[in-house]
Amino acid sequence: MKKIYLVAAAGLMMLSSCEMDINENPNYPSNGDVTADLVFPAIENSIATAVGDQMFNYAGFFAQYWDQMPTANQYNDLAELHIDEGSDLFNRCYSNLYAQALQDVEDVLGKTTNTSDIFAAKVLRAQAFQYLVDNIDQCPYTEALQGSANAMPAWDEGKTVYTGVLAELDEAEAALKGESMSVTDPLLDKNVNQWKGYANALRLRMYLRLIDGGSSEYQSKAQALVAAGNFFTGDVAWDVYSDAVGQRNPWGAIFYEGTLAGTKNLCAAYPIVTYYQATQDPRIAYVLEKSAKYNDYVGQLPGCKTEMGTWTGLGSKYNDDYVSNINRAPAKAMPIYLFTQSELQFLIAEVEARFNNNDAAAKAAYDAAVKADFASRGIDGADAFLAASKTSWSAQANQADKLKLLYMQKWVAFFYRNHMEAWSEARRTDVPQLSAQSAKSIYDNSTVYTAGDFVNPGVNFIEGGGLAKRVPYPSNARRYNKNTPAVKLLSDRVFWDVK
Repeated sequence: MKKIYLVAAAGLMMLSSCEMDINENPNYPSNGDVTADLVFPAIENSIATAVGDQMFNYAGFFAQYWDQMPTANQYNDLAELHIDEGSDLFNRCYSNLYAQALQDVEDVLGKTTNTSDIFAAKVLRAQAFQYLVDNIDQCPYTEALQGSANAMPAWDEGKTVYTGVLAELDEAEAALKGESMSVTDPLLDKNVNQWKGYANALRLRMYLRLIDGGSSEYQSKAQALVAAGNFFTGDVAWDVYSDAVGQRNPWGAIFYEGTLAGTKNLCAAYPIVTYYQATQDPRIAYVLEKSAKYNDYVGQLPGCKTEMGTWTGLGSKYNDDYVSNINRAPAKAMPIYLFTQSELQFLIAEVEARFNNNDAAAKAAYDAAVKADFASRGIDGADAFLAASKTSWSAQANQADKLKLLYMQKWVAFFYRNHMEAWSEARRTDVPQLSAQSAKSIYDNSTVYTAGDFVNPGVNFIEGGGLAKRVPYPSNARRYNKNTPAVKLLSDRVFWDVK
């Protein structure tokens, strides 16, 4: 069944969409012979591919989960933040979301009157636009997806897009008539209650970003969602992959198929390794391998591949044996997670702690979040982990420490699940925080460093240093749409990133 869904979705992406940016293809070829039933899974596949492949990779660098292997060069620019519009970092994701997912949403909306199908399509539309805003802030929205009627749509502010799709969600849910879904739905198996729960989780995620971006009116909305408790069960995951050629997870497949098969391009980054070790977290073995040289977990300081030979005195002898490789085995058939139960529980815990001042409820949700992540990976020991002083909610001295623990554990739980959300939440909360120490200072004396803190890359092309706050606009958008805004730097923030 998984293979059928995967092949069908891939075929429909070619039938109903194109491989180009939406601004390259204003005359979108709507295929009247393809029914809404068949187009719907292509929407799910396009969104999943965007977040689970290219975003998964570059956000893994930005969230400081991994770095460039010492003897590899493919991702040097990502490790060193040497990225501009010419890097074409976001072109494919932009195409997946606009020319494929969002255009297919329009196709479905034009082919069905089933209110449950329409609602589910609107949920996916909100998800797609959320990812666009979280990457590039401004994007075409109010004038988007009109084909030849408007080949150069205006770009809207990120906050306008957020509030717009949230209003669309409310309208679509209010219009529900109790119908069963008619479309093929591998994501949530046509369960309308699950779609309502997914919509509420998206609302909660977006409300918190709006709140921290200065829109305090969303606090009561977040509290109401948590009080009602109408969320999805399990995970919202695109679970269509298997460990066979042509059927693997798109990110995991590149290490087992094609020109990169057998290569080891990614090593563990220093922040995540040090935090795993400081908290004695058994999940480390799920995502990392021990270094060949030390038979232990070793993370490379971010952006320091070219520096380490000099700092260690090893020169060219500094190689892959000195660092931990990423454990790619779980990625072969790993689902693409759009929203985990762990993330949902962390968000609930935050609302209970920050806004409701309900410590008992916050602790319960925090514990549930950690346990959900352990269970997702098939790892025992969650109860003992939660009882340890560094990771116990009750052992923290005050609310600020509890919130920091919550955010740190959320960062851990996103590793090998949803790197885009890890990067976004780190930007929103400023946790992990950026160390005041340089990479060289940390290398010289690790005692000056707090385990888990982000590190300024040793080689950093951002003027004045710092971390990636967004990705550049797609070069194809600028090439084909004269309304594309002025160039933004990697250090320019999206609207909700104010800390």
